[in-house]
Amino acid sequence: MANGQPHTPSSQVVSSASFEGTESSQSKGAMQQVLDNLNDLPNSTGAKDLDLLFLRGIMESPIVRSLAKAHEKLEDTKLEAVRDNNLELVKEIINDITPIAKENDTAAELSHILQEPHFQSLLEAHDSVASKNYETPPPSPESYMDSTFNNQPVPPDAVRMVGIRKVKGEHLACHVKEGGSAGLIPSQLLEEKRKAFVKRDWDFSTPSGALCGSMGGKRKKKMMYLTTKNAEFDRHELLIYEEVAKMPPFQRKTLVLIGAQGVGRRSLKNRLIMSDPMRFGTTIPFTSRKPKEDENDGHIYAFVSRAEMESDIKGGRYLEHGEYEGNLYGTKIDSIHEVVESGKICILDANPQALKVLRTSEFMPYVVFIEAPDLDTLRAMHRAAIDMGVTTKQLTDADLKKTVEESSRIQRAYNHYFDHTIINDNLDKAFQKLQASMEKLCTEPQWVPVSWVY
Repeated sequence: MANGQPHTPSSQVVSSASFEGTESSQSKGAMQQVLDNLNDLPNSTGAKDLDLLFLRGIMESPIVRSLAKAHEKLEDTKLEAVRDNNLELVKEIINDITPIAKENDTAAELSHILQEPHFQSLLEAHDSVASKNYETPPPSPESYMDSTFNNQPVPPDAVRMVGIRKVKGEHLACHVKEGGSAGLIPSQLLEEKRKAFVKRDWDFSTPSGALCGSMGGKRKKKMMYLTTKNAEFDRHELLIYEEVAKMPPFQRKTLVLIGAQGVGRRSLKNRLIMSDPMRFGTTIPFTSRKPKEDENDGHIYAFVSRAEMESDIKGGRYLEHGEYEGNLYGTKIDSIHEVVESGKICILDANPQALKVLRTSEFMPYVVFIEAPDLDTLRAMHRAAIDMGVTTKQLTDADLKKTVEESSRIQRAYNHYFDHTIINDNLDKAFQKLQASMEKLCTEPQWVPVSWVY
């Protein structure tokens, strides 16, 4: 006790300060502590490696860290404005100093500063926040004037055109919100206009006489496999930017090879499985046809009745399906899950239409487009394959040209789905590039859709 005031022991003061500092450091280090604990989790917890990997990715996400920091700020003492009518106060000050402004240079300079549009706008913003009125303030005098429009006032929410220098395949490091007059980049209207000016793929192969109301004969569309209820909508699909997240290296569930018929997808798939059968696997297609004498169920095909297959197709249990010579063929979704659950990457050489089903967190595909080389190279590769006895099927120049054209059409329509593109101008080199791209998934960070993570 000193001067009638209670005495606080110094040890208690130190202890209190130490406790506050400890509490602050614990709050700031909580995120890092969770990350450290994830690495030390024993295998007996039953948690899957992929789940822990995604949890770590979420914890390391700048968005989550920003939310944690914002939460800490909200927990702090809130600052309150002294007053919310500073604009009126400045007007009173201006009225008070106006009589002496003509005689005093300092008063004149202060009056000029207080009447500046920028200073007035600053006060308006301060008063709006202080009064918790977050609507757009009215435009200040002489503000929002644009010389390009004869100094006419420009609305506060006007949108300016912004150019971004970007390399093809590079991810934009920005966040775009749709709302007000801003819209998406590119906007849906712009993308619809772009689509309208894309040239159609006309078929001039059918000879015709006088062109009377058409560009040529009717073109029949043949498809071996069709993805349920979405194949016909591909031509109407609008491309927009999607939000992605950068994730640490992890193994994808599926590897999807996309390409034109005859471009070598099946050869690459078989080579990859033979090179590492413990890491890669594939599905067994289902069919409604009767097995041949030398065929065993579940070896090359899984044989089921037509009634059962039609029922499963109607129930949406097939990724893709089709009919050939009166028999149904298809890839069952459960067969993909079986390969993934065995710990292997499931390799699929699916039609492009199936990408809209596969490109989800359920399958987490790594999509590789196998691009056809130019016509001369493809012709030379086919001739070499026949000479080596790899194939006995003779393809005409029309067949080879069709492969090149189909490859170009697939690339134009589905390029936004591809993670990697390999030109198959040499099967050995293409296989090496495919192997290298799969190894990078285990060593380098990956950009994936945000919907896969959150």
